[in-house]
Amino acid sequence: MKEAKPQKKLFFNRLVLAMLAAVFAIATVSAQVKTVTGVVKDASGETIIGASVIVKGTKVATITDIDGKFKVSVPSDGKTLVVSYIGMVTQEIAINSTVHNVILKAIDKSLDEVVVVGYGTQRKRDLTGAISTVGEKEMKDIPVSTVAEALTGKMPGVQVTTTEGSPDAEIKIRVRGGGSISQSNQPLILIDGVPGNLNDIPGDQVESVDVLKDASSEAIYGSRGANGVVLVTTKSGKAGKTNVSYNSYVKINTPTKYLQALAPYDYLKYVWANAAANGPAYQTPFEQLYGLGANAGSNAGGIESYRNLPATDIQKQVYKQSVSWNHALTISGGTDKTKILFS
Repeated sequence: MKEAKPQKKLFFNRLVLAMLAAVFAIATVSAQVKTVTGVVKDASGETIIGASVIVKGTKVATITDIDGKFKVSVPSDGKTLVVSYIGMVTQEIAINSTVHNVILKAIDKSLDEVVVVGYGTQRKRDLTGAISTVGEKEMKDIPVSTVAEALTGKMPGVQVTTTEGSPDAEIKIRVRGGGSISQSNQPLILIDGVPGNLNDIPGDQVESVDVLKDASSEAIYGSRGANGVVLVTTKSGKAGKTNVSYNSYVKINTPTKYLQALAPYDYLKYVWANAAANGPAYQTPFEQLYGLGANAGSNAGGIESYRNLPATDIQKQVYKQSVSWNHALTISGGTDKTKILFS
């Protein structure tokens, strides 16, 4: 019995030490973890439900409740709270107290961006019409001499055709078909805000081409925009280092098909019959010129003398294989105050 007392005393001492250690551990944990609370609102003062609150650099996170309130346990290494919500600007807040009230600002949406629409500017939310765009890259990759040719097949609802076969023929543009039988169906073409002609612009000098296709273009430009509006933006100087670029192409033009032409005998026979049908005033001068009929003169063979005459195909003399090329050298640069583009 005398030996049991030291053992009880030793057990009691160990128990006291264990309890002190537990209290010290609880105090240490309490010192390491800090509870932070707060409320998240928007700029108008409305509380935000479901906003994300994360302790930066850790996996500790929570979301705001129905009243916009949050409560998060921040470990000792937590220095910053990251508060975010869809459509709002994310904020990082230094943890310097146990209460943080946060106000999130809305992200500026693209609908508030300013768009150049011709003679002025408009917000995107007010520009409701359909727009087709061809950018600088597409223009650069197409070896054509004018902008109008580069638009062919590049824009839905926009038809680009050549009115005739001559090299300088007018190029016709139709935005979603023609709307008038007796009046012009050509769209309004604005080059850097000034009415102009697409045939006058080299393709390598164009930065972008926008086509306004709906009624909103008429609201902006009046009756002149009833057939659509083609907005051409040309390249301009940009601040920065001097940039030198060179672009060229070589093109071989080969006719794919010629029209079938009449032989001299068949042509004269057709025109002679047509002149005779119109009376002596047309028939007599024609017969005298070619030695036909009653006015054959020294041409005893009459029209038969033209039967085996070799034909000359003027088409093949005019439209032959040819080579065309284009060279474009551009130098641009400048400062914030002075910008230069030489082409």
